[in-house]
Amino acid sequence: MALQRRSPSARVRTERRNALLADYRPLPGVYDEIVRADGQVRPQWEPFLGEWCALSPDELNQRFGLADRHVHDTGVSYRVHGDIDPRDPTAGERAWPLSHVPLVITGAEWQTIAAGVAQRAQLLSTLLDDIYGPGGMIANGLLPASVVTGSPDYLRPLQGAPGGGMLQLYAADLGRGPDGRWWVLQDRTQAPSGTGYALENRLALSRAFPDMFRTMNIERLAAFFQGFRAGLVARSKRVEPRICLLTPGPLNESYFEQTYLARYLGFLLVEGGDLVMREGRVHVRTIAGLKRADVVWRRIDGDFADPLELNASSALGVAGLVQAVRKGSVHVANGLGSGVVEARALMGFLPALGERLLGEAMILPNVATWWCGQPRERAVVLERFDEMSIAPAFRSAGGGLDAGPVVVADLPAAEKAALRRRIEARGMDYVGQEVVRLSTTPVFQTGRLQPRPMTLRVFAAATPDGWKVMPGGFCRISDERDARAVSMRSGVRSSDVWVTSDAPVDQVSLLPAPDRISIRRVTGTLPSRAA
Repeated sequence: MALQRRSPSARVRTERRNALLADYRPLPGVYDEIVRADGQVRPQWEPFLGEWCALSPDELNQRFGLADRHVHDTGVSYRVHGDIDPRDPTAGERAWPLSHVPLVITGAEWQTIAAGVAQRAQLLSTLLDDIYGPGGMIANGLLPASVVTGSPDYLRPLQGAPGGGMLQLYAADLGRGPDGRWWVLQDRTQAPSGTGYALENRLALSRAFPDMFRTMNIERLAAFFQGFRAGLVARSKRVEPRICLLTPGPLNESYFEQTYLARYLGFLLVEGGDLVMREGRVHVRTIAGLKRADVVWRRIDGDFADPLELNASSALGVAGLVQAVRKGSVHVANGLGSGVVEARALMGFLPALGERLLGEAMILPNVATWWCGQPRERAVVLERFDEMSIAPAFRSAGGGLDAGPVVVADLPAAEKAALRRRIEARGMDYVGQEVVRLSTTPVFQTGRLQPRPMTLRVFAAATPDGWKVMPGGFCRISDERDARAVSMRSGVRSSDVWVTSDAPVDQVSLLPAPDRISIRRVTGTLPSRAA
């Protein structure tokens, strides 16, 4: 569909701008992404507003329709875990909740974010190599042993496995505090999700607003995916390796993303039953027989990857995969056991670990975190109990917080007292964290912009040239006005992240041009299950 552009008068643009911002009221004590404290629009948003207000209401609806139709035609969806029904593959499947307003960040500010995320990825990668290698950080007293061994994501059978470089893809959930600084809310190292959704958000909005996208010189995402793919290829011992994306299957919450990324990157989408061990190597069952798998990008939790040596009840993994990793005959990304550094219990130790392992102070600070497995830190949490957010220290650690973090001040008296007793009895299962008030970003509702709290997920990939950070990300927006970080469990929208450049950017794409569709026939690459 051709996009019609009209050039309204300056008066009409001003009227549209005034109407768009008429009800925009930033929340008290909260940083707002588009409007400063004095009510003035931040400079990086001016080009966006100028282009937006050049469109009539009918033209805007046309653009929204293009974005929504792309989401519908592509089949972008996600699942809510509690709604999944094994008898119905479509149960719990929901349409992707795209916000039509991107988050706009300047290139200068993004440089700081990218440097901080790359630094953090390097720190966690180095720490993983130490945890599963010499164990110097525990031996030197910089990291309590129980922060590692108490985690269900620490996989003892991988201790001493060769290779290093366990972290290939890292994600950081960031929030901006009232002072404008970005804080790390959580690390994602197990099997980070969201890169595919970030890409789909980009495709939807860039096709709906191509003129705006070009005028504002928005950084492209394709080079990030090229770097990630090159990093996986480099971990193989063959020139043309076979890379498999190991999915839990159609009932997984992010199955759409997994299938989409496999197609986009040219990887083979497989389930555990498609892989088998032969002569110490992982092979794919194909219609042409067994084919060697060189790299496995897993989207299942590490402890489900091998029923022989890890979780015996798992039907998702590959019997013997741990043995193949120990032999070095296959590279698994992220490495089995990498989820151990995702634990909130670790966050309070990262500043000192960064100084020791990297010789650097952290560019992006953590949200303040106290692990209750230490007497002094537990005392701080209990003394300031009503000021705290309490969260599980480890994944699946129990402790009555299966739904995630809670703000103590919001709890009824009986629940508050019960939680306090549990912390006193078994503090290692909990962390206390500062209650962060998130920044707000605009969403478009009933013809006007409204502020809503948001978090930002940023991705870093290990490439042959070092860590490469996606110049954009995955913005999650809450439908509620509660700006506290824990409220983001109710987030129901997602948007693209536009990083601006002062100069035109290279137009790189991994997608085939519409008029250049190539067909490549490779004999015997279809998994036998799919056939």
